[in-house]
Amino acid sequence: MTATYGREERTEPPAPESLYVHFPFCVSICPYCDFVVLAGRAAQGAQSRAGQLVEGLIREIELRATGAPAMAPLGSVYLGGGTPSLMSAAQVGRLLATIERTFGMAADAEVTIEANPGPAERGDLAGFRAAGVNRLSVGAQSMHVQELRRIGRRHSPGDVAATVAGAQGAGFDNISLDLLYDIPGQSLGSWRATLEAVLALEPDHVSAYALTLEDPDLQGLAGPTGDHLPLRSGARRWRERARPEQDDDRAADMYLLADDMLAAAGRPWYEISNWARPGRESRHNLVYWLGGAWEAVGPGAHAFDGARTRRWNAARLDAYLAALAAGKLPPGGADVADRATAAADRAILRLRTAAGVLIDGAAPPSAAVQWGVETGLATQGSDRIARLTLRGRLASNELFRRLLPG
Repeated sequence: MTATYGREERTEPPAPESLYVHFPFCVSICPYCDFVVLAGRAAQGAQSRAGQLVEGLIREIELRATGAPAMAPLGSVYLGGGTPSLMSAAQVGRLLATIERTFGMAADAEVTIEANPGPAERGDLAGFRAAGVNRLSVGAQSMHVQELRRIGRRHSPGDVAATVAGAQGAGFDNISLDLLYDIPGQSLGSWRATLEAVLALEPDHVSAYALTLEDPDLQGLAGPTGDHLPLRSGARRWRERARPEQDDDRAADMYLLADDMLAAAGRPWYEISNWARPGRESRHNLVYWLGGAWEAVGPGAHAFDGARTRRWNAARLDAYLAALAAGKLPPGGADVADRATAAADRAILRLRTAAGVLIDGAAPPSAAVQWGVETGLATQGSDRIARLTLRGRLASNELFRRLLPG
């Protein structure tokens, strides 16, 4: 007997289903942000390096496509960052045309671009739509002015509303808003007001993440081939001041409130941190959670072969561009999981979703899921699918730790 976790383990890596493109530039860097981001003159103005980066991305796309398994057209493309809406519509169009020429894109492919809502950052929404982007993910984070300032955001709540209206006017009918909770100084009341303001904008999809304040340097992720940049000293000081103002119990109450309000508004959860109108779930992110293969390009970008190998590009921009200018793939690294770890990873990712995990047999991971059922963190029906309960979503790490080998 075996334990089955979503897609079966494959002996040969499949073709990628999706492509992630990382654009690492922002107008400014928020002190809580752990993504690979560069700001200042490199991001905009006469000395902007965005043009160089786009040329590098095109070269990497071509190289990655050459080395990929026999491919079906991609089902999704995700332009993330950073602030990819700082690109021109022409640059976005060039990237998508290159992807179409090399990987191929399904006729109904989901094509997402992330945008910051500030007037100087949301970009050419009509131009993006004309270039082939059909889904917009807006970094709202909060609809409370003081909270936005506390976390270093430059936009206002009114900018979020203006961005949504502009996107709708440009022809977008699939709009997602990203939110943060457990922000220092945030109250349950201000969080409720944010949720009410967001729902008034009628988004198709909402992501809500608890603010996490870690140190990539201490985790060993910021070396020359690491997938993170070193944490700035000012950001480290900000985090040290902010952590004491966070509260796990308050964060749990905020999560419960979000789940209740979003479900009541016709946007049920489909992943621990994501809610959507039925049919508007992020197809791109579902590839991650359901064990599919995806390719990724750009500094710090991560890819997965759909079996056991995760690969990443190093975060340093100069080394990234230099390698591609020489016709080589950028520096980075890879991690090949053993069979037990790969099985646990698949289980954990699927358990994050409302789809749950099919359990068959009495392998050790099945025993861990059974513990989750016995403690009320999960349910298991006659279909042999285990799914997290609401309590299980709040305490999911307790179950996930038991699933990991060793």
